[in-house]
Amino acid sequence: MLRIGDQAPEVKLTDQHGSLFRLSALHGKSPVVLYFYPKDDTPVCTKEACTFRDRHAEFADLHAVVVGISDDDVASHKKFAEEYRLPFTLLSDVEGAAREAFGLRTLLGFKARATFVIDAEGIIRAVVADRLNATRHVREALASLSDQGLAKS
Repeated sequence: MLRIGDQAPEVKLTDQHGSLFRLSALHGKSPVVLYFYPKDDTPVCTKEACTFRDRHAEFADLHAVVVGISDDDVASHKKFAEEYRLPFTLLSDVEGAAREAFGLRTLLGFKARATFVIDAEGIIRAVVADRLNATRHVREALASLSDQGLAKS
């Protein structure tokens, strides 16, 4: 798995609206909270997405962009985002290219849950890896953005 100080690899995937998203398009503009989760509409993943939703204004105040990634398809992401009123981008990584690029592995058939806080220059500044404590990802991402002064003014 990539670590603090590593350059974040390019992510080029389709979002829940069918549009192409490129992580590099945010370089020089905003820090990014990129979170990988196993599957739409599962209990822990839904809790995590809703916690990011409920605290989205705090991320926006820090000028950070939140992006979720799973291997669900675009239609699943669209339904998931609409059902839970998610105000951020969900990317479809059906082939697992982004998951592989970030070094995330499957353990006993379970996909990793990990969050990467990436500064505006594309450097990873924080990593949270916890398969079950979804709210920890949100808390630690916000703390990292605040404590490290990653927010753009």
